[in-house]
Amino acid sequence: MEKLHASVFIQAPKEKVWHTMLDVSTYEEWTKVFNPTSSFRGDWSKGSKMFFLGTDENGENEGGMVSRIVDNRPYEYISIEHLGIFKDGIEDTESEEAKKWAPSFENYSFIEKDGGTEVVVDQDIEEEHKPQFEKMWVEALAKVKELAEK
Repeated sequence: MEKLHASVFIQAPKEKVWHTMLDVSTYEEWTKVFNPTSSFRGDWSKGSKMFFLGTDENGENEGGMVSRIVDNRPYEYISIEHLGIFKDGIEDTESEEAKKWAPSFENYSFIEKDGGTEVVVDQDIEEEHKPQFEKMWVEALAKVKELAEK
């Protein structure tokens, strides 16, 4: 796994930025970059199981990641551990396909700075997917900025 690092400065309080990133309605807006049908099932509390889901290009076959929230310090930091994949209604943490992604971490830091908030994303990623995800994170964080600064 490689480390991916992305960040953006948002002219808004960290509480607003936090809710923009994690509340389901705005989460679904900024994560469209990754999948137009991105959503999640679960909650963001420490220890909770989360499913990060979307459908395929035909609007069928829901799939995504099975994860758990490792840490949640409101308005400061959240750590997500990806445990495997979710496909065809089944949680898979054992197959070779699942082990390509898991275990891996995706962490968000919210730092008060210059009257606003710097959001820092650190993600474990396979080398082959890193360039694609670097580009998508730039777009996704630009959308978070747009939504939070409204």
